[in-house]
Amino acid sequence: MKINRLKINLEDKKLVDINFEIKSSLALVGQSGSGKSLTLKALLGMLPSSMAYELEVDSKFELKVGKHLSFVPQNPFTALSPLTKIRKQFFVDDKRIQELFAQVDLDIELADRFAPELSGGQLQRVVIAMALEQEPKLILLDEPTTALDPETRVLILDLLKNLQKKHGFKMLFVTHDMNSANMICEEICVIKDGKIVESGNMQSILNAPQEEYTKILIDANFANREFRQ
Repeated sequence: MKINRLKINLEDKKLVDINFEIKSSLALVGQSGSGKSLTLKALLGMLPSSMAYELEVDSKFELKVGKHLSFVPQNPFTALSPLTKIRKQFFVDDKRIQELFAQVDLDIELADRFAPELSGGQLQRVVIAMALEQEPKLILLDEPTTALDPETRVLILDLLKNLQKKHGFKMLFVTHDMNSANMICEEICVIKDGKIVESGNMQSILNAPQEEYTKILIDANFANREFRQ
């Protein structure tokens, strides 16, 4: 899938002007204020009306949430209603819910509980199951492990990799965490001030970054170089 052009303006100020291709799993990495969240919101159609934007995508792909596109948010604790049983927050029948729970390694009995009764890892698995409801071609991931402890974070990233292998959907992983990006993505785009400053194969860039900004991000995320393969 190609984003041929994404341009976001606020009045006369250009906030984002980028293009990229998601071949399989792509990390969009940058510091706060780099433009990665604006990019995600533009793809989801969630930008405020005060922001003018142009979005041109591959003609073979339609960016429509619930049809080709699904979203996994950052915080599973706020993604679900605390007053409605989990089962009632799906838009598919009970048989499909049972299938989805099995795919994310959850006991179907949890579907009859309320969100506050589940752990963070269980809630994120529920949110991932919801993202799989309509068999999407692309899943957008907004730092989906930020609210989780390190052990659970690894389990969720492994789950996403296995689900992608099974179902063949593409992933855009938006994060400031180079470590998580390395665990789940084959390619990377580094964004700074609304521009892609470096992109390519994940391991190639981690081992030999060309931009000082990329080096800073890597140094901020890794205490050593054991991640290099």
